[in-house]
Amino acid sequence: QVQLVESGGGLVQAGGSLRLSCTASGRTFSGVAMCWFRQASGKEREFVGSMRWSGGTTYYSDSVKGRFTVSRNRALNTVHLQMDSLRPEDTAVYYCAGQSVEASGYNLWGQGTQVTVSS
Repeated sequence: QVQLVESGGGLVQAGGSLRLSCTASGRTFSGVAMCWFRQASGKEREFVGSMRWSGGTTYYSDSVKGRFTVSRNRALNTVHLQMDSLRPEDTAVYYCAGQSVEASGYNLWGQGTQVTVSS
């Protein structure tokens, strides 16, 4: 069973950058896609960005397009979320999720990492 573990969250000032990492352990991830979601306090979880595992095509929400970048290191079974030009409204718990080949949706979830952007 693949497990996802996030790291890299923290506190940063507006305009700063953070890089989140999500490492798949247990066995090599070879699913459909890896994705980042976030959930701010009192709000619903929202899509941030994703990468198709075959081909590497990326997708982003309009709110982060041009500021956030999803990348991967296949050898390390890791996907990254580079977050630049951070804003206070980016404050949330960030989750990585993976979709296995046999799943119809995102069936693998990390524990989440807190990102706080101060103004």
